[in-house]
Amino acid sequence: MADLKQQLTTYQVWDKSVRIFHWFNVLCVLALIAVGTAILNAKGLGVSTDGKVLLKSVHVYIGYVFAINLAWRLAWGFIGNRYARWSAIIPFNAQHRAQLSAMMMGAKSGTPVGFLGHNPIARLMVALLLLLLSMQAITGLILAGTDVYMPPFGNTIKEWVAVDSSTVESIKPYSKEGVDAEAYKEMRDFRKPIITTHYYVFFVLLAAIFLHLLAVVMTEIKEKNGIVSAMFTGKKVFVDKPFDADL
Repeated sequence: MADLKQQLTTYQVWDKSVRIFHWFNVLCVLALIAVGTAILNAKGLGVSTDGKVLLKSVHVYIGYVFAINLAWRLAWGFIGNRYARWSAIIPFNAQHRAQLSAMMMGAKSGTPVGFLGHNPIARLMVALLLLLLSMQAITGLILAGTDVYMPPFGNTIKEWVAVDSSTVESIKPYSKEGVDAEAYKEMRDFRKPIITTHYYVFFVLLAAIFLHLLAVVMTEIKEKNGIVSAMFTGKKVFVDKPFDADL
């Protein structure tokens, strides 16, 4: 055991910005799932109209934090350290192909290859998760305007459905006061594909999160490189030199 500890080398991988994003994202997604599930089951839970408006408003406020945090991570992909950059995340580029080849050769030879950043399989999952999260953020911000008339599109939606400019300010969620019935129907028709996308991506995201967590646990047990603790400390440990240590 002492010899093994002496052979371990610690590497700094995830910078502070990535780690903060990760845990803020976890908290936001958990909160959005909880409130979103309550909204989906509002009728069965006996939630009143005012209660539903409150739930949707809370969902939107959490969504703002989620979207800002996600936008920062997307931007950080251009300016963060080399493990945080898009070149180390997006699959199917030259770097990813080289990593995948090394991973497959290591598996065939019985000498697994370690990676400081995301391994080739994880890159596929991280890219998928960021895509799904982005889709939820975009569709969610649009829906915030169509349902409870909240920013960034709420006022535009109000102007769309208002009888005239004098009734815009009087329009409230789930109220027909000042609303033109035909314009409101047009708005709801516009909304349908957006809410359908938001609804189904929600379930795809749940499945992807489950697979992500399962893969993280399995990798931690198999490789023991500190993949979980690295999201707290930023550091991973290896006995053998990782494939991407000198890239």
